[in-house]
Amino acid sequence: MRLAQRLLLGSLLVVGVLIAFIVLTSDRRLDDRLVAEAQAQIARETGVIAREWGPRTEPDSLADAWSAALDRRVVLFDTTGRVVGHSEFESPAIGLLPEGRSMPAIATALGRRPGSPPDVGVQADAGETYAIARVPQGLVRIDSPLRRLDAITRGVRQDVVLAGFIAMIIAAGLAYLFSRAVSRPIVELRDVARGLAAGDLSRRPRLAAPGEVGDLATALHRMADQLAARLNALETEDALMAALIEALNEGVVAVDGSRRIVRINEAGRRLLGLRAPMPIPVDHLPRERALREALDLALAGAIPAPTELRVDDRVLALTARPLASGGAVLALFDLSPVRRLEAVRRDFVANVSHELKTPLTVIGGFAETLADDELPTEQRRRFAETIQVHARRMQRIVDDLLDLSRIESGGWLPNPTTVDVATAAGDALATVRDAAIAKRITIDVRPAKGAATVYADPTAVRQILSNLVENAVRYTPEGGTVTVFSEADADGVRIGVQDTGVGIAPDHLSRIFERFYRVDPARSRDAGGTGLGLSIVRHLVEAHGGRARAESTFGRGTTVIASFPNTRTSPTS
Repeated sequence: MRLAQRLLLGSLLVVGVLIAFIVLTSDRRLDDRLVAEAQAQIARETGVIAREWGPRTEPDSLADAWSAALDRRVVLFDTTGRVVGHSEFESPAIGLLPEGRSMPAIATALGRRPGSPPDVGVQADAGETYAIARVPQGLVRIDSPLRRLDAITRGVRQDVVLAGFIAMIIAAGLAYLFSRAVSRPIVELRDVARGLAAGDLSRRPRLAAPGEVGDLATALHRMADQLAARLNALETEDALMAALIEALNEGVVAVDGSRRIVRINEAGRRLLGLRAPMPIPVDHLPRERALREALDLALAGAIPAPTELRVDDRVLALTARPLASGGAVLALFDLSPVRRLEAVRRDFVANVSHELKTPLTVIGGFAETLADDELPTEQRRRFAETIQVHARRMQRIVDDLLDLSRIESGGWLPNPTTVDVATAAGDALATVRDAAIAKRITIDVRPAKGAATVYADPTAVRQILSNLVENAVRYTPEGGTVTVFSEADADGVRIGVQDTGVGIAPDHLSRIFERFYRVDPARSRDAGGTGLGLSIVRHLVEAHGGRARAESTFGRGTTVIASFPNTRTSPTS
């Protein structure tokens, strides 16, 4: 039931109860007052008749005269209690009436002495009220039936009920207007409060009412403003926190007291392999013992020591902390790049040491031999040439290392321009022509139509072709063929070197661009390679925004291709 209906029914109930109370109270009091007034009236009338009843007055005539004047029954008794006058009976019949002494009230009145003025007594009995006056001649009695008073009471009661009904109608109208006036602002405040509870913070009460309702509207308006400000602050803070968490390279995982993941950033999903929508049960986490133990300790309120764990092919550093409100936070840092860099550093140190050990040993040994003054001249010259060969090999390793370091560190940036492929290939072939002639290797230059030029750094193109051609001549047997070619593709120009050499096995093909990686280390060193040429090629191509790849069939030859885009892009390492 609505408030307006409750107010209306409540008002009508109050008015109805008041009307019923008024009717009952007024009816009882009116009846008592009418009886009292009637008794007082007949007492006065009885006193008047008693004073007029003298020794010479005819009792029956006196009774008839006053009965006609008062419209009441008048009865006169003598001192013995005999009826001597009656307003309802004629003289012959009066003598037949019973004596009044048989009536207790008459007998009691006759026992009193007459006084001046006459002593009048009033009593009510059997639906009527009567008054008795004691006079020297006897008694004067006047009767008045109460049904007359009942008629007056019923009339007054009907008037009061009619007035109450009219008052009820008027009160219903006024109560309806009052309930509407009271309930309308309250209903508006209710709707505003519901809107705020549903999240519509733009709702505001528009009413301006006096009293408590107005105060409530003002308080609700202020509460809505404060709630909107606080929610905006919380949303801003939550968005900032989410942006900060998402910006971290570390994975952040929040677990509540029910062992459910309630927040996780993209890095955490990537490191743990989680893609399910939140909340995520912790059972979806990887089955790593260190991870489970750290989470259980943090959920129990303890602070576990940082640890490392392996998830798939990644090495992760794990830190777990309990939350004051229950739950825990896990922080995951991917150590795989660090571990790979450490492995690369160890391999690099080992490879450089191994590459320099042989020439240093040779140079040291022959240098000690040359210190012998009795060494023949021809042998001394041969030892000196050997020292010079190994010194040049060390110089090439150092130069390649410096070039590779400069490219990887960003100390070298390409300065691209239009480069003629045939001219660059001719410059690269000049360094290996003697070796190719000695091995009777045929070298062809075949730039494709529409790909005669490439947009790249000229020095980088010559160095790329030199390294590729040098490798091709080194690993191609006598009588083989080396081809330098270029071709156009959708993104730019590809230049490459194809040989008919020994080829590369599939399990080695993906690693040939790594530093110091050799398919056949002994043969590479005997051929004079440093193991850095293809790594330099890859970095030079990637610095132009391109890509280097190799295709090979074991025993049938190898093709190394460098793809250059049409426009310059940001260099990459």
